[in-house]
Amino acid sequence: MLKATLSAIALLATTSTYAFADATPMSFDVAEDMSRFVFAPAPVFDDGMPGYGNAFITQGYIYEDGTLDSGIEGTLPDGSPAFPDKVIGRWTCDGYFVGDGMRTQTGAVVITRQVFEFDNGDILINQGVELVDINVKAPRVITGGTGAFAGMSGEMTQVLLGMSDGYGVRLLVDVKPEEHASLSVDQFEFHED
Repeated sequence: MLKATLSAIALLATTSTYAFADATPMSFDVAEDMSRFVFAPAPVFDDGMPGYGNAFITQGYIYEDGTLDSGIEGTLPDGSPAFPDKVIGRWTCDGYFVGDGMRTQTGAVVITRQVFEFDNGDILINQGVELVDINVKAPRVITGGTGAFAGMSGEMTQVLLGMSDGYGVRLLVDVKPEEHASLSVDQFEFHED
């Protein structure tokens, strides 16, 4: 009886996980709107670019997965979305420059918190380092969410697809809920009748 109950709970968790994937995208692209990038007046390098410890905030657009493949820019020079019909939400990112600030050549360039607000009302929040290296997966910790992301925790990944001419990031974000919905027997209390 106990094994049957555990199997049923595990099946329910798996079913719920895939239901999330049907209702909300679990893989999507992000394009930074450089007109929304603001950084602190110090510390900066002689050329005015952000140095180690500089705080910043920026915003951009969440696009359907695959929109920014092959180096396609996601924002126009005026900051508007290049593909307004494919925008599925807004991305907000704040954090601090690390490494060698904006001069970082490899590895972590910033430590950030990201908020993904989807047009359907769902919100996903994560935190971690962002790499300056292109096409390298960087793990990020899921710290909260609403809607399909409510109660989700664990790890997701981010890949820098490239930078725009104005240094705006283009990202591929992948949330794998099936890896985060694992259940432990320790999470449940069982009473034998």
